[in-house]
Order: sequence, then C-alpha cells, then structure tokens
Amino acid sequence: MRAMVLNEYGDNATFQLTDVSQPEAGAGQVLVRVAASSVNTVDTMIRQLGQENLPLSPDLPAVLGMDFAGTVEATGEGVTGFAPGDEVFGCAGGLAHLQGALADYMVADSRLIAHKPKRLSMREAAALPLVGITAYEGLQRAQVKAGQKVLVHGGVGGVGHVAVQLAKQLGADVYTTVSTDDQFAIVAGYGATGINYLTESVADYVAKHTDGAGFDVVFDSVGGENMTNSFEAAALNGHVTTTVSLLELDLTPAHFKGLSIHVVFMLIPMLHDHKREVHGEILAALSAAVDAGSLTPLLDETQFALADVGQAYDRLTSGEAVGKVVIGV
Repeated sequence: MRAMVLNEYGDNATFQLTDVSQPEAGAGQVLVRVAASSVNTVDTMIRQLGQENLPLSPDLPAVLGMDFAGTVEATGEGVTGFAPGDEVFGCAGGLAHLQGALADYMVADSRLIAHKPKRLSMREAAALPLVGITAYEGLQRAQVKAGQKVLVHGGVGGVGHVAVQLAKQLGADVYTTVSTDDQFAIVAGYGATGINYLTESVADYVAKHTDGAGFDVVFDSVGGENMTNSFEAAALNGHVTTTVSLLELDLTPAHFKGLSIHVVFMLIPMLHDHKREVHGEILAALSAAVDAGSLTPLLDETQFALADVGQAYDRLTSGEAVGKVVIGV
C-alpha cells in the first residue's frame, strides 16, 4: 500500500511516498481504508522535533497522521459494533507505536473510533476527532452549563471553533477572540460574540461583556503566554481550561482569584491505553451533534492530496489556515 513516510525528523524533514506492507487487524482492532486525514499542531511538532525532544514521536521510518475518516475493511477478534463497509472516523495513530493515517490503510483500536456523521463528507469528518474530543473534554472538565458566560480564545482555530459551537449547544453565552472581518462573520454564524483581541484589551472586553465580573469559564486554545490573559479574563472562582500549557508561568493571579485550571491532553488514552472507550463515546456524541445540526467542522479552503502532505503541514504552521487543514487519501 502507499504511505507517506518520514525517514528523519527536523525542520527540513520531508515525506516520501513509499510502498509499505498493509497492516492486519488484530484483536480489538479494525482495518480502515483511509479516505482523509487532517493535520493537527501536534503532528507538525512531531515532524519537527522527533523523539529526542518529543518522546511520543514514533520510531523512524514513521507514518504520521492522527485523525482520519474512512471505511472499515475488516475487523479483528472481539470487535463489536463495527462491520466491513461501515464509515468511521477517529484519532487512533501517528504516535508512539501506532501507525498513522497518511497511508491507504491503517489499523485502529475499535474503542477509539465511532460511526461517521451522516451529514459530513469524509474530508469534513476527518477534521473533527482530535479537536472535537479536546473541546468536548475541556468544556466537560470546566462544567460548562446553560446561562454561563464562556470566553473561547481562538474561535476559528481547530479546537476553538468546536469549543464555541459545543458551548452554545450547552446553553452558554459565548464570546470568542478573533481578528478579521471574515473571522467575525464565522463566529457570528455560530451564535457567538466576537472580540477583536488586537484592538481590545482584556480589561476592556471584560468590562464591556461582563460588567467587570469576568467570564465564568475561559477556554484557552491559544495557550502559552496567552494564559495570563485567561487568568485576567476569568471571574472569581472561575474555570480556565488550557490545551497548550507547555511553559513556566506565575500562578499568582490564578491563586488570588481562586481559579480552577484544567489541562487537557487528549493523547493520554492512545499513549497509555487509558480509558480509550471514553474517546469512542465522545466521538459518538460529536457525531450525534453534527447530525442534529448543532456542530459543523470548519475546513481551510486549500485542499491537499496524499502526495502533498508536506505542503499541508506547511500550510498549518504558516498560521494562514482558517479552520482545519485536510488531506485526501
């Protein structure tokens, strides 16, 4: 079968179209004919950093690609709920010892997948798993409920655009940081209020939208130093969920506000075989939300084929993409 293979890691690492052996479904696994895969920031980090700096990176030669949508070709012993011909989606490979989705076929733990939403194409479905699970878990951990004021940093980003829509589904009053007219239009379509983070200070938009009280929940999908903005924007005893907290940070502002900080690292089930069935359950819930019309993935307008994987990764790292970058297989 065809696969896009990395034979080295680093800034100049290139993918090579290679003929490799087709895997077989073992116990508890399904063999999937991959139709599409999307690119996530962690994929680009693996390509750049490799095992020395990012231990979750696979051994070389490596087939990356965590997210996928495709069709079940075969099922292994003990698999229930899936059969050949089923259209599925999930986040199930591309790290540690798990082969990724940048290939014609991949095997996936059946606990990490769900039936594809009927309303979505394969490309659209492939955009959803990692970011959808991350957003769902982050809102769940922060106990978001109807009537709360929720701020999502990065409302047209991969995780952010899903978090905005799911928070609205939960009945929250949702605000989100954006910077362009097109982005304002996108989040308005989700029923959220856009905040221009380039022209409005945190103090200004907290005063404007919360009468100075702060937001009940701040979902920070930007992370890094932006977490200081999240602490400033949060209400007393509020919740801050972060998906990018790889930094040293003074927690004094969080302490004096009594904030609850939730760090979401959705790769734990794959890396540690820990509660993998929860990811399957979340994907099923996301699929239901899509088919009910309350969740739609946002895809970048640029399309890529399997041979264009390097360009797709570069598109994401350029910062120019709006929504998820997807690769057709």
